[in-house]
Amino acid sequence: MGNDLFGGLGGLMKGLSNLIPQDDPAVKMMNAHTQVNDLKKQEKELYAEIGVMAIERYGLESFGEAADRLKLIQSNLAMATRELDSQKAEKEAKEKAQQEAAAAARCPSCGSDNPEGTKFCQECGTKLGAAHCTSCGAALAPGSRFCGECGARQPE
Repeated sequence: MGNDLFGGLGGLMKGLSNLIPQDDPAVKMMNAHTQVNDLKKQEKELYAEIGVMAIERYGLESFGEAADRLKLIQSNLAMATRELDSQKAEKEAKEKAQQEAAAAARCPSCGSDNPEGTKFCQECGTKLGAAHCTSCGAALAPGSRFCGECGARQPE
């Protein structure tokens, strides 16, 4: 995309080129530029495929300094992937904690949202904290829409 004549809008321009007369020199140039970019991309992909085949056939050590650079990149990629996975897990844990906090403040009887730290629902007076089935009183997991004991639908 860095070589895109229209600053990243090549795909959009390509789609709009159908609205412009095809014999227009600007359209011809844009079409030729798009074709060149597509072929360069295909060439890079094929070089990568050939490189993988060469490594499989001759071994990585046959490529000297390039092999060392590849090993460094692979090591850095592994570290970056672990960091990304760690960040994803941290984000998911934070979102889960927020959902649990919101569920704890939601009244199991009337579904009203209450401020954090409130012990009783401000709408109906039901005790907050542990969610209980509105039908049978069984304890519910935070965010449960149905009771695991009696199957009753719970207010959201």
